[in-house]
Amino acid sequence: MFRAEARGRRLTMENAGVVGGNEVFKDVETGSRWQQSSLEAISGPLKGDRLALYPFLLTSWEEWLRLHPDTLVLKPLPGYAERIRAKNAQLRAGYPLEKSAPADVVRRDDRLKAYTKVIGLTVGDASRAFPLDALDRVRVVNGELGGQPILVVHQPKSDTTTAFVARANGMRLTFEAANAGATELIDRETRSRWDAYGTCTSGKLKGIQLEMLIMEPEYWFAWSEFHPKTTIFDPSPR
Repeated sequence: MFRAEARGRRLTMENAGVVGGNEVFKDVETGSRWQQSSLEAISGPLKGDRLALYPFLLTSWEEWLRLHPDTLVLKPLPGYAERIRAKNAQLRAGYPLEKSAPADVVRRDDRLKAYTKVIGLTVGDASRAFPLDALDRVRVVNGELGGQPILVVHQPKSDTTTAFVARANGMRLTFEAANAGATELIDRETRSRWDAYGTCTSGKLKGIQLEMLIMEPEYWFAWSEFHPKTTIFDPSPR
């Protein structure tokens, strides 16, 4: 999800096919074409500009409704409603790991299988891919990226992954899960309790909100093509 504006101008996007195995959009206002994964204009008057990511949460309907009980739901277009159940099942299942990357992918990285599901994170000039199967196992990740201490939290019940700068009141924090579902956390420095969305709910730091980082769900072939220097999160003990 991105902010559809550039150079102070609001843009309206239309699908414009695929380039490098990745979707491309064209803005109606200038005719510039934008690559989905890089958010960069690859042709047209705005070539070289980049769109800004908009904070979003990829989660289950049950979890979203718990967080936002008064939410409104967009009504599907005619002919689409009956396809939602099957489409959701397909998205959950994903593609076989042995499936090859699309033929027009420009750059291939064999460190992971092409259709491995990853959550990508960029901080400053540094990027890291977090394989979903690894996050299912560890659930809470303390690390460093782009010179910043980071926290990544994965709630397996709702497949919700969130990330934050792990610093509050000028203090670097490290976290551990307070329950099996990682819906609550405890920081080791003050023993304060936090929810999985970066809010301290009790303890010395009660009321503090960690700075949110935007994570991007991708298949490995797409993430690695547009983030060639990415590292990969490895949960193995060092």
